[in-house]
Amino acid sequence: MSDPQDTDELAQACAWVDAGHGVALATVLKTWGSSPRRPGSHLAIRDDGLFVGSVSGGCVEGKVVEAALGVIGGADPTTLTFGVSDEEAWGVGLACGGTVVIRVDALNADVTRDVQRRRTAAQPVAWVQDLQAGTSATVTPQQDHPLADAVADALRSDRTSVVEHGGGDWMVRPYNPPLRLLVVGAVHIAQALATMAQVAGWHVVVVDPRTSFARPERFAGVELVTEWPDDGLQALGVDTRTAVVTLTHDPKLDDPALEVALPSEAFYVGALGSRKTQASRRERLLAAGVQTAALDRLHAPVGLPLGARSPAEIALSILAQITEVLRRPPEAS
Repeated sequence: MSDPQDTDELAQACAWVDAGHGVALATVLKTWGSSPRRPGSHLAIRDDGLFVGSVSGGCVEGKVVEAALGVIGGADPTTLTFGVSDEEAWGVGLACGGTVVIRVDALNADVTRDVQRRRTAAQPVAWVQDLQAGTSATVTPQQDHPLADAVADALRSDRTSVVEHGGGDWMVRPYNPPLRLLVVGAVHIAQALATMAQVAGWHVVVVDPRTSFARPERFAGVELVTEWPDDGLQALGVDTRTAVVTLTHDPKLDDPALEVALPSEAFYVGALGSRKTQASRRERLLAAGVQTAALDRLHAPVGLPLGARSPAEIALSILAQITEVLRRPPEAS
């Protein structure tokens, strides 16, 4: 997923430019082995050495900041490689079997602002950069561009890549809207789940027509929808970047939501309840016209089998399972 923290760093970089500072942006291009930050991660550096973000666990930032200050001062953009096979890696502390390749450029404020505008409008966009020439631009999924296929792949997988085009290497860095978690049932588990998911960068929506449950006092900072669950989910739209979890344990509320979610493009659908509850739920949904193939992708009982007992532990098991499904390599599914 696109880390929301990275766009916070872009926003800070733009604010520094607006305040008259020189700014450089470091971006992880590739990693191998034990690297704590994924490709596409950013470190923004100001001309006085102040920085936000990270491109490692803290072990190479000093060297990256040093290179960035040189770029701000007029040096050419540079690509840095750190790894245990590089003598310099021991000097920066990367001795754990990992290798990371980092690109350092002067900040392109126009491209950065365009990314920010599109993120605010929940529009997917990719940052495409010619690593030889240093030029960069934003490309949308609908745009006719020589790297349109690579942009589509990057946005679909949520992964930064370096691709070859025209005899040179290009970085394709996707920025997708935040992943969404639609929770049906403003219950105690939902309170813990919403908090955890927001910390992980999700946009959380709680759907419950019971206004005594779905109260802002119980879900501070969470979007609340008090429509009937099927109407609420249809109005919200359920796409490939959406997970749906039903928690009411009441067929009158959970079943209509599942009738919408299961045939949809949601990458994850889960429902609270025991195996016995799931068996009767399956019979009801089949009778309601939900196809067997759609039912087979329902995670019920919801969550990883961690032996969870408290609402917070159950919420943890649910978010862990959603993350597993989201990040599991295709060949393992």
